Amino acid sequence: MSIKKYIKRGISYILKGVPEQHVTANIITLAPNHLLKGRTALITGGTSGIGLAIAKAFLNSGANIIITGRNNNKIQSTCNDLKEISSGSHVYGIQMDNSNVALFTNKIEEMHKFSGINQIDILVNNAGVLGGEIKNVTETEYDTIIDTNLKGVFFLSQTFGRYFKERHIKGNILNIASSSGLRPAASAYTISKWGVRGLTLGLAKSFAPYGITVNGIAPGPTATRMILQENNKDIAFPKNPIGRCAMPEEIANMAVFLTSNMGRTIVGDIIYMTGGAGLITFDDVNYNF
Repeated sequence: MSIKKYIKRGISYILKGVPEQHVTANIITLAPNHLLKGRTALITGGTSGIGLAIAKAFLNSGANIIITGRNNNKIQSTCNDLKEISSGSHVYGIQMDNSNVALFTNKIEEMHKFSGINQIDILVNNAGVLGGEIKNVTETEYDTIIDTNLKGVFFLSQTFGRYFKERHIKGNILNIASSSGLRPAASAYTISKWGVRGLTLGLAKSFAPYGITVNGIAPGPTATRMILQENNKDIAFPKNPIGRCAMPEEIANMAVFLTSNMGRTIVGDIIYMTGGAGLITFDDVNYNF
């Protein structure tokens, strides 16, 4: 450690009485396994960030995967990369706007035309957009965020609930919520994640009698392009109690567990992987109006 960093940590300790943390992330990923072998997962927003990390972890656990996105070129490029790490599992991508509810049924029919896909067993509601602070949000921006983050999740879950029920599939729905679902709601994004939190409970209650398991994961600040600018690899986040962002791979490990048979008795729960953000502090968010 440089002298400058020692001085900085010393000053921080004197002023705050709390030592500055040395930020590291010792990420442990699951070894190749068969926890999801023979199953097929649809992951919305799977071309980057948390969705991409979940896609990789699911492949590593034996699942076939279908990812969605809005940009077809990006979808195909991501699928090509995923196929390189796939060991016998099918990898497909489909262009889908999460806010275009009217097309959901048609999109599922398209997915069934993919070779080797007999049924879809897992839905991961991951697609989402940030923004919409109350101090400057427009109505158009507000509607886009709510339609993508909440309306789309609601109706895609409805569609898959019917799909699972009609085919007697003991499926899983996993919602990617957020630490924002615990915070004072001063943005369209935060409101949408409060909605996802409540929806997860309602879906779990409604679907459990049919063997459909619904849960959620709520990340805090995570090292994705939503938080970090491109080429920025600094995961330090001093206002988070753990001193850093979560890593997408950490979220993905939990996604495998919750959608595997190991997680069948976890119903209607949200696992808060926030590093303390939203749980024991709100200091990492600016509430100025």
